[in-house]
Amino acid sequence: MDVRVCVGKAGAAGSVGCVYFFLEGAGGRGAPSPGCRARGVASRRQDTDMHAPRGRCGLGFAASLAVSVCAVVLFCECLIYYTAVLRCSWPELREEEEEEEEAPPLRALFLSDTHLLGAIRGHWFDKLRREWQMERAFQTALWALKPEVVFILGDVFDEGKWSSTEDWNYDVGRFRRMFRHPSSTELVVVVGNHDIGFHDEMTWHKLQRFEKVFNATSARILSRRGVNFLLVNSVALHGDRCPICQSVENELHRLSHALNCSAQGRRLEGMKQRCQDTELFPAAAPIILQHYPLYRPSDADCSGQDAAPPEDRHQLFHERYDVLSQEVSQRLLWWFKPRLILSGHTHSACHILHDSKYPEISVPSFSWRNRNNPSFIMGTFNSTDFLLSKCFLPEESSVIAVYCGSAFAILLIALGHFHLFRGTISFSGLMGKHKSM
Repeated sequence: MDVRVCVGKAGAAGSVGCVYFFLEGAGGRGAPSPGCRARGVASRRQDTDMHAPRGRCGLGFAASLAVSVCAVVLFCECLIYYTAVLRCSWPELREEEEEEEEAPPLRALFLSDTHLLGAIRGHWFDKLRREWQMERAFQTALWALKPEVVFILGDVFDEGKWSSTEDWNYDVGRFRRMFRHPSSTELVVVVGNHDIGFHDEMTWHKLQRFEKVFNATSARILSRRGVNFLLVNSVALHGDRCPICQSVENELHRLSHALNCSAQGRRLEGMKQRCQDTELFPAAAPIILQHYPLYRPSDADCSGQDAAPPEDRHQLFHERYDVLSQEVSQRLLWWFKPRLILSGHTHSACHILHDSKYPEISVPSFSWRNRNNPSFIMGTFNSTDFLLSKCFLPEESSVIAVYCGSAFAILLIALGHFHLFRGTISFSGLMGKHKSM
């Protein structure tokens, strides 16, 4: 039989709702009337149609957020290095100077103090982060600038002075991966105090394993396109006549004689006999490359955005620790009369003129662990002249600002979207209830 149940407010016209039931006999099963079944199916269809667009909208918004996050990471971890390096260009020598040269000028990069962390010091994330930054910066510079020679002015490793053989080999493998280079680019490394230890920590074993890996010696001349680069183990220039120190000084004296013979031997008859068995180099004043700077009292006269902080510039340097001694510095200038000295060690930039005629450039650290704004030097050289320029890498503070700003913007967008989404759900629910009445 049919039973009708009506519910409504007393005195409210038109507000009565009725529900029909069909009852079988006693003990029988009840079944909804055809009208109820129709209304149930229609209600489910309405709910499905209402929630399907919301689901698709939610997935689309989540995908947009994921793409935005990936874009920010791609920019901060890769593309930002291209935006920095592509603004740099090689300095150009004057045309009349290039015409006098038979060979085109040499283009070289100079960087210093990479300080690859070892097994003892440094958090794993710090190590991972710094190595990724230096690798991306170096590989981007190779791709964009295509230097013929790259010089690293010491302190390649942070823990070479106490690394075990196993740790040393592991660090060398990481260095070769980070600073891989094509055959058209030559990589030359100068020894630093963190590679073999300070003077009192330096041993033949540490020195020889470094020289074996990097095919280097403590004092040698590398000639390219008529340009002489004098590579010096400045850690051994302590002046106390220790066995390693004496060996390096003897070799430097021999190279000084060879350069003098190369420059004057053909012009002075008296030099022919003295230079008879001497190795000859291009007749050009050398460019000294070493880790320790020549003596200067402090960084008080240094300036620029990558110089030492103002509060540190007047701190006095210690001879044989921060800089070479005055005696050794004057001896190098007297022996070689260099047209340029390039050094590292201080992690900050400085341009100083020794004896009013010998310029020295201190190359700042290449590692973001030591500086907020690392950089490297670009040089164009011929046998008589040179020009230098500096290429700044992205500031780490800028990268952090991009990450923080992007995270804040994405968070605001997400909160706004979900707030609007919840409002849409509430409004849709109210509309559905109103329609069902």
